[in-house]
Amino acid sequence: MEKYDFDTIVNRRGTHCYKWDEAEEEGVIPMWVADMDFPAAPAIRRAVEERAAHGVFGYTMVPESYYDAIISWFGRRHGWTIDRHWIVYTTGVVPAISATIRALAMNGEKVLVQTPVYNCFFSSIRNQGCEVLESPLKRKDDSYTVDWQDFEEKCADEKTVLFLLCNPHNPGGRVWTKAELERMNDICLRHNVKVVSDEIHCELTMPGHTFTPFAAVSEACADNCITLNSPTKNFNIAGLQIANIVCKNDTWRRRIDRAINIFEVCDVNPFGPAALEAAYNESEDWIMQLNAYLYENYKTLKSRFQSELPQIEVLRLEGTYLVWADIRATGLTSDELSERLMKQGKVFVNSGTMYGKRDGEGYIRINIACPRATLEEGLRRIVATLKPLLP
Repeated sequence: MEKYDFDTIVNRRGTHCYKWDEAEEEGVIPMWVADMDFPAAPAIRRAVEERAAHGVFGYTMVPESYYDAIISWFGRRHGWTIDRHWIVYTTGVVPAISATIRALAMNGEKVLVQTPVYNCFFSSIRNQGCEVLESPLKRKDDSYTVDWQDFEEKCADEKTVLFLLCNPHNPGGRVWTKAELERMNDICLRHNVKVVSDEIHCELTMPGHTFTPFAAVSEACADNCITLNSPTKNFNIAGLQIANIVCKNDTWRRRIDRAINIFEVCDVNPFGPAALEAAYNESEDWIMQLNAYLYENYKTLKSRFQSELPQIEVLRLEGTYLVWADIRATGLTSDELSERLMKQGKVFVNSGTMYGKRDGEGYIRINIACPRATLEEGLRRIVATLKPLLP
């Protein structure tokens, strides 16, 4: 097996890189937006280079081999059998969320989310004229669980028509179990609520945790869900803009496909399909080594916090590379703390309030998908900034 290098630092400054070039201050280490600092897998780079060498970049058809790669990947990795006709490609998971809501919910209806949750969920729901309905997750020790009573009450609201699930959960770090997913669906079915499962981080799991696609749990789950997935987050190719909607229900899928066309996000660039095929057909060992590296990064962060910032609790990371930290012991709000880290510490993290003003308050999100040396320097700055604030 080829050994991949995740330690070499690639200078991304000055490349119009959103992650590194967004901060106005000089010398900031960005540990915010969900973007990795690792080069893409060699097979992906080769595929993109070969496509670029052709020199003509016109309108792009998606070949049958594209669908074959998706079906093979999810079948062998996750035990999920996908029919080729269930797949609708588009430019990204966020456009897919918006199109799915537009297709399956009317103005004024409610879309249920589990807060704290990915910030674009809120904007996508509101942009389609729908109302965000929040079911707060419950803190349990160093993790989260579902408040089942609240979840059922929110599903029972006569205006609730969709449940927008984040699986794995961003920013809470949960990889939902099969039993949890099945219980979610049972409740949704009782109240005629469709499930839209955002599974963009599905390959990023820590040891001891297994990702289960919502649609792979049971036939009942497959019949009641729309799955949104993409190789972009897992393989660090978000700029290539490729994603898929997988929907078994013919009527729902036709409506979603119509919305994709109305939104004009039905055409993809020449590089996205080539990159997806290379990712799913040739890069499985890369993702396995990436996960091992990310786990060591998580252990590095957790150890540093435990030894130098023990009052700040780092929540358990089961999936994604986004660490959720409880900063309430500092006495500052999430916004105040993230601003202090930026101005004083020269570290860019996400304020928890991005993910829900109520349920994200008191937390920050830290992106650990970077070479270990970058992580260690970021942690040094975080410790130096936060230690004086703690008793």
